[in-house]
This record gives sequence, structure tokens and C-alpha cells, in this order.
Amino acid sequence: MTAVPPRVERFVDLNQDELRTRLPEALSLYVTAMRYPLGTAEQRAPMWLAHMLRADWRCVAALDPDDTMVGIAYGYRGAKGQWWHEQVRRGVVERSGPEFADRWLDDYFELTEVHVRPAAQGRGVGEDLLRRLLADVRSSKVLLSTPEGPSRAWRLYYRLGFTDVLRDYRFTGDPRPFGVLGRSLPL
Repeated sequence: MTAVPPRVERFVDLNQDELRTRLPEALSLYVTAMRYPLGTAEQRAPMWLAHMLRADWRCVAALDPDDTMVGIAYGYRGAKGQWWHEQVRRGVVERSGPEFADRWLDDYFELTEVHVRPAAQGRGVGEDLLRRLLADVRSSKVLLSTPEGPSRAWRLYYRLGFTDVLRDYRFTGDPRPFGVLGRSLPL
């Protein structure tokens, strides 16, 4: 018997308190979607909590009829001094020069996390999360990083008009190659 894929009943904006309350569930979804080891959730929790304090932070979740999280997306205004910003700037400057880095890393929204339960992937949930998260963002651009390799995520990002900013980049502490993608806003 084949399991029935989760059905999204509604999308909700989560404020900081609501995500804090649902953080174990959100991190479980993240670990499942990314196929990370279970201990990863404990390592990521402090980072997610810190991200909530950043300028223009916002979060959207997809919930099934039982109020279980099927997908989550969040991000915030990227800025100098943030770890991801500094890592990406270094890579872009090395490969494409400071002018290219300045053009992309000025006035951008960092799309930090987008995850959908594997059983619900390929059904438009990720795109709906992205569109809802990025609606009304005041930044002129959006940037994200994702592991290299063919995936539904890459197909989604390209379909939505994202372009390559930096490819085959290795962030400090992670041996996998990543791509950094960006596009102008609004979506």
C-alpha cells in the first residue's frame, strides 16, 4: 500500500514566538528534507533562533489538515558582518571581482531555509512557500545557497528566474559544493 502524500490545507505566516514553539517540528522537517543525521537539529536550533532576531525576518509554513508542518521557509535582510554574507562575498570577489559582489550583496533578502517533506515534494508546495515568503519583501534582490547537483530545488529556482551568482563554492566547515543563486524582486 502506498502512503498518501500530505495535503496542504493552509499556509501561515509564523511570528518569532510561533516558530519558537514549533521549532522541534520545523527542525525535524529540515533534517528529513535535507537527509541530515538526527543530531543536526540540535546543532541548528541556536542558529535558527538567532536568525529570528535579524532585520526583516519572516517565516511561512505549510500545514496539513492535522496542523502538521509540511513545509517551511524563512529568511531576512542580509547584511555585512553576517556569516553567510561574508562567506559569499569572499567567494564572489575571488571569482568575479568586487564590483560584481557589490551589485549582488547590496540590498538583498537572504532566503535562508526552504524545506518540504519529501512525500509532499513535486506538488508546488515549495513554490507556494517561496512566493508567499517573498511577497512584499522590501529588498531589491533575493539570494540563496543550495547544495550543487540536480534536484527539484534547482529546477524550481531556475523556473522562478534565479540565476547563477557563484557556483561550486565550499562554505567554511562544509565539504560539499554549493551554488549561490539570485534574482531581482519582486518575484
